[in-house]
Amino acid sequence: GRCMCTEELSSLNDLRQKNLLCDAVLRLDDGGAFPVHRVILSMCSEYFRNLFTTTLHAREQNDVLLHGVNSDIMAQILDYIYTRKVDIHYGNVCQLLRSSAQIFSLLYFSYLHLLHFRTSCLLFNLPVPEGRVGSAWGPSQSCHFCAGLESHARRFVSRHFAHLSQHSEELLEMPVEELQAIIGAEDLNVKDEEVVWNCVLRWIDHDAENRKGHIAELMTNVRLGLIDETLFLERVRHHPYVTDNETCRPVIEEMQKFLHDKEMILANDKEFLTPKFASPRIPHDILFVIGGWTAGTIADSIETYDTRADRWIKVEEGDPTGPRVCHGTAVVGFNIYVIGGSDGVQFLSSVRCFNAVTKTCHEVAPMNASRGYLSVAVLGGLMYVAGGYADSRRHRTAERYDYRTNQWSMIASMNTHRSDASATALSDKIYVVGGCSGDGYLASAEVYHPQTNQWTNISPMFSTRSGLSCVAFQGSVYAVGGFVRAFGATSSGEKYDPETDTWTQISHLLNPRGNLALQVIDDAIFAIGGFSSETSSCQVERFDDRRNKWYEVADMNTYRTAMSACVVKGLPNAGDYIYKHRDRLLEEKRQRILTILRALTV
Repeated sequence: GRCMCTEELSSLNDLRQKNLLCDAVLRLDDGGAFPVHRVILSMCSEYFRNLFTTTLHAREQNDVLLHGVNSDIMAQILDYIYTRKVDIHYGNVCQLLRSSAQIFSLLYFSYLHLLHFRTSCLLFNLPVPEGRVGSAWGPSQSCHFCAGLESHARRFVSRHFAHLSQHSEELLEMPVEELQAIIGAEDLNVKDEEVVWNCVLRWIDHDAENRKGHIAELMTNVRLGLIDETLFLERVRHHPYVTDNETCRPVIEEMQKFLHDKEMILANDKEFLTPKFASPRIPHDILFVIGGWTAGTIADSIETYDTRADRWIKVEEGDPTGPRVCHGTAVVGFNIYVIGGSDGVQFLSSVRCFNAVTKTCHEVAPMNASRGYLSVAVLGGLMYVAGGYADSRRHRTAERYDYRTNQWSMIASMNTHRSDASATALSDKIYVVGGCSGDGYLASAEVYHPQTNQWTNISPMFSTRSGLSCVAFQGSVYAVGGFVRAFGATSSGEKYDPETDTWTQISHLLNPRGNLALQVIDDAIFAIGGFSSETSSCQVERFDDRRNKWYEVADMNTYRTAMSACVVKGLPNAGDYIYKHRDRLLEEKRQRILTILRALTV
């Protein structure tokens, strides 16, 4: 039925609405009656085709009674059959899902497919509507047919829990069993367990007299072992809901024993296994590091970072894109595009696409030019590359890739030839900073405006930087590390404010490095790997912008420089890329401390 043009469909729908040339009537339990054209319904539904065309029926079926659907929903279904359009929104999605399930046997499959696809879009692509958790949760409870959608709805609530827990009024109306299911989920997307505790208090406060008795059972699903110790002692242990409820005593005692054992971690000879209430939850976003130089060879391995466990994981599959160095990566959806770079023999124009869900890889259209040491950014689902090095020269050309057409298109060239620069997207623009022009290292930076296809110079950085990395974070462009002279790595960093066109220096990295990677995950900037004056690095640091301070986090498993890093958000199979031995995290910490102490006593 999709071969009809829009004008023809509109004309047929007009005939239906005016009851012209109709040869059947659909009658509903609520008294509604809809004149229809049998040939149109037969084209769109096997049920109606059998009803209207087979000889099994004693008489011509031109007056049909349908059960289990009301007139409003039937009007929507017929509108779709005749126009291929359907209006799905938060206000009607639940009712549409219920009715589509009830009359599944007679609905055109593409309508159901569209309904479920667009409902999924409501859950994942639209902003949270004024904290209305029920808008996402409701369909999953009312429609047994929508088992897949229920999973999506739960994941939506889990992913946006930090926002919903503070702003959703409908969450406050949930029965305790549903709240338990939400906060007990392993993949609840919270980086701070205090958010969960505050949600429990908010839910109880909404009807304290009838709900405060649930405090003990709710506490068992809060990872109290991950809450700041001072906060636990002051705001959890001595909260009136807790002190007034005797059933909370075992929970509090277990937690206090855990705190004591953790403090005495070195005094115990036995293994210190991490209890569930101190085990990190599964993250939704995963940081990938791909390729780079390591020990004089090009790495073909992938590592991922589990932010919640602070652990790096070697991905079992080797890099399906093959060994690459001085390349770029870009993420669109769950696809990681590995762009250009070098295979150790030549600089490449080829681009490979790795799907983090299916773990399959395929080649896509190559760039118009070979590029190593290139700058890559993603804006509006389009990938932009600028500059780079190949054929003994540095580029100032730039191009854009559209995955929907699998085509690269040249865009305006930059004002300056640049390799070893870095790019990021911010406020619908692409920023490229630093690099090497061939005549020297650069402090200059420029911004690309996609609407006008123009590059504009912006204020230069305080320092020249080649082999730096930059990211957009909290409305600013952060530029960190790089080389200020041949093999002279810097630890300095600075940030650019587009509103004032000014750069401000930030605190120095703990370790100088160039050819590093910089990424944002869990609302923090991470500086990864790189090269100092002597060797490549496996060290990783996290930047706290509120304190303007860098902190060491877990090292990578491999020393890497000139690699590329990227973040895949909302990964449904994030569990494939996380640290599996969560029950051994504290024991690993104990063993590290003991190793250090033994080394000091030698």
